Amino acid sequence: MSHAFAMGDYGFYVWSAVAVFFIVLLIDTLAPLARRRRNLRELRARLARQENRRRPGTPPSNESDA
Repeated sequence: MSHAFAMGDYGFYVWSAVAVFFIVLLIDTLAPLARRRRNLRELRARLARQENRRRPGTPPSNESDA
């Protein structure tokens, strides 16, 4: 069993390559999700600034008394 994990003299190379692959796969999965969240946050902030610029002195539409 330990010989299978050691893979002869190439065990360190093989297992480090597998580890790098999974790290890159994880980053490749999480990066678009983080980018999407950041883009949505920036878009909401931009829309709020436009709304405040359009009607100064009035509360934003989501905080007005209804």
